[in-house]
Amino acid sequence: MSEPLLQAVNLHCERDHRTLFRDLSFSILPATLTRVEGPNGSGKTTLLRVLAGLNDNADGQVLWHGEDRGASRESFLRNTLYIGHRPGIKAMLTPLENLQALTAGRGGCPDSALRQALAGTGLSGFEDIPCRRLSAGQQRRVALARLLVADEPLWILDEIFTAIDAQGVEALERLLVQRVAEGGSIILTTHHDLRVPGMERIRLGDSDHEEVSHGL
Repeated sequence: MSEPLLQAVNLHCERDHRTLFRDLSFSILPATLTRVEGPNGSGKTTLLRVLAGLNDNADGQVLWHGEDRGASRESFLRNTLYIGHRPGIKAMLTPLENLQALTAGRGGCPDSALRQALAGTGLSGFEDIPCRRLSAGQQRRVALARLLVADEPLWILDEIFTAIDAQGVEALERLLVQRVAEGGSIILTTHHDLRVPGMERIRLGDSDHEEVSHGL
């Protein structure tokens, strides 16, 4: 059996004197897609931000390749891609400039590959237009184009189907399936009716001890 990339051990998080989740433990294995489920306010986004190292307001431990993430933070950041609920792009920059900035810290990527990624998300012809002039859906596509040039082993994705049309949803589903088939790992939240063979689930907000299930 493959060793986990990421492990959550007895995570406990409270907000406004309310417990979001507690005693939450699970592992993210290579070549798996894990969906975090639960009603609004159950802590789905908070959990992803805790896993991504963007929220320290949680007790418990997060391990990266079996070691405390704090001790291997550089390796963790280099090998993890996080895309949040908001696009996370700069409105004054063009789609191409945004992708250049997003990939610069990981060694960069040729402009030809970035333009191809933007075309792959339906933004051909919009590469050099400031993002402030794009629709919400187009701005979301700029962020998602990052996935087409990403090679990080672990993707942490929060509501990536937001503001995407039906054609874009189908393309994104295919990309996720392909990524897992290639050995990548994904943990995500979505309100979309995502159906991926072998998908694992983490359910928040149903009980004092959160549920982790494997398979469909």
